[in-house]
Amino acid sequence: MRRLLFARIAFVVAFIVVPCLPCHSADWAVTPAIQRPAAPDFTLRDSSGQAIALAAYKGRVVLLDFWATWCTGCKVEIPWYMEFEKKYKRLGLSSIGVAMDDEGWAKVLPYLHQKPINYPIVVGDAGFAKRYKVTSLPVTLLIDRHGRIADAHEGMVVKGEWEREIQALLRER
Repeated sequence: MRRLLFARIAFVVAFIVVPCLPCHSADWAVTPAIQRPAAPDFTLRDSSGQAIALAAYKGRVVLLDFWATWCTGCKVEIPWYMEFEKKYKRLGLSSIGVAMDDEGWAKVLPYLHQKPINYPIVVGDAGFAKRYKVTSLPVTLLIDRHGRIADAHEGMVVKGEWEREIQALLRER
């Protein structure tokens, strides 16, 4: 009787439960280098008025984060990205935040004064978002050292998986 019960449980686990589990190695893999599209170049001003040009980041892995002050998921991710910036900057990671608030700097500057971010923040608009195919928030892209989009994630990332992708891109040359 116990053997039969165990066999049934094993069957359920093997054929029903296991196939339903997410396969992170497939879902969270960076695009092979040869298939990566070029990231659209841009030059936007940061909160201090300094020009931030994507082209200036060639040779570095760029975490490009589209966010807004009202976005709950964004507020969860930003501290992770600040941690990644601090941890991996010397290895070649640079983060850039693109605030997508409709009110622009009028809304973003007070937010940054309350909650400082350790990487440059620029303000984007609908046209800029369209160039990156951003239709909702949060959206985060990883751009490789050659300026190509290695991954784009809509919605909140899974911190550990995203960090592994960053590490993989930092190992590429």
